[in-house]
Amino acid sequence: MDKRIARIAAIAMIAFFAIAVLSNSTFLTIKSGEKGVLFKKFGGGLQKDQVYDQGFHFVAPWNTMFVYDVRVQEGFEQMNVLSKNGLNITCELSYRFNPMPQQIGYLHDEVSKDYQSRIIIPEIRSATREVIGKYLPEELYSSKRESIQDEIFQRTSEAVGKKYLILDAVLIREVQLPESLQAAIEKKLQQEQESLEYEFKLSKAEQEAERQRIEAEGKAQANKIISESLTEKILKEKGIEATKALAESPNAKVVVVGGGGDGLPLILGNN
Repeated sequence: MDKRIARIAAIAMIAFFAIAVLSNSTFLTIKSGEKGVLFKKFGGGLQKDQVYDQGFHFVAPWNTMFVYDVRVQEGFEQMNVLSKNGLNITCELSYRFNPMPQQIGYLHDEVSKDYQSRIIIPEIRSATREVIGKYLPEELYSSKRESIQDEIFQRTSEAVGKKYLILDAVLIREVQLPESLQAAIEKKLQQEQESLEYEFKLSKAEQEAERQRIEAEGKAQANKIISESLTEKILKEKGIEATKALAESPNAKVVVVGGGGDGLPLILGNN
């Protein structure tokens, strides 16, 4: 009886461990945003050209499924670099990356899951030092910043692409210069801004002066044309018309014919 109980207990123990092993090693679920590559211990090793998609998979206990997160990830890197004139600059970068989903077999075979520390970070560091070394600190601090980060991105993207990795973006988050240099650059930028404002005001003043000159020339030309077109006869006709209009007015007045200096009527009135 005791031997039978012991045999049943032993069988139950073996079954328990078998189920535990099979549940952990044989039945595997690849989650959303992940891809898998299988290593067959007795079947040729790593199956680099076969990529397993998300979902439920059966894996023999002696085989191993390596699962990779293929979604876009973000990393940060802070480093000290030398500018063109030899000054030390602290630069903080952020970058977005992910493995090429259909190439994770080759990535695992050549690099492994530590691809960020083995490939991406060294390449970003190398490209950053090389690119920033061609520029002056004030260019990195202001006018050339976007061009610099684009150049770092292009160099790094090309390098990591050879190792089955995709670089989505490289951004310069912060640049720290020596305090004295930063103060000098800010002062220079302020002076340049003030100079631009002065040039703008000067340009506006010159434009206004030109407008007034053109307007004055126009008025003078108009007066000249009017003056040349007014003859003595026309002036007398205009005077007669005005005299008639006044004479017809209901206001009390005295009209003296021929009393004016040019022979025009002279109008006297108490209004």
